[in-house]
Amino acid sequence: MKIDADKIHDILAQSSSTQPGSAKPAQNNDADASLQIDFNSFIDKATQTPPTDTQAVQRAQELLLSGALDTMENSREAAENIAKFGI
Repeated sequence: MKIDADKIHDILAQSSSTQPGSAKPAQNNDADASLQIDFNSFIDKATQTPPTDTQAVQRAQELLLSGALDTMENSREAAENIAKFGI
């Protein structure tokens, strides 16, 4: 996976580089700059989940419980995907 350096710069530029409640950056601080990034916006974005299709989820649960998905074809396809993509 390639990381685009421009995107990292944009993300860091949007992040706060100061401590909460501080008017200016800490002076004479030799700590790693990455420790001063505010990750709250990243956490908020990660916790926002899109609405789910509850009917589709319920149907999938019913199929799993009924055993209708336990076929040789599905087992073979799952094994191929595990070999291809890993677990």
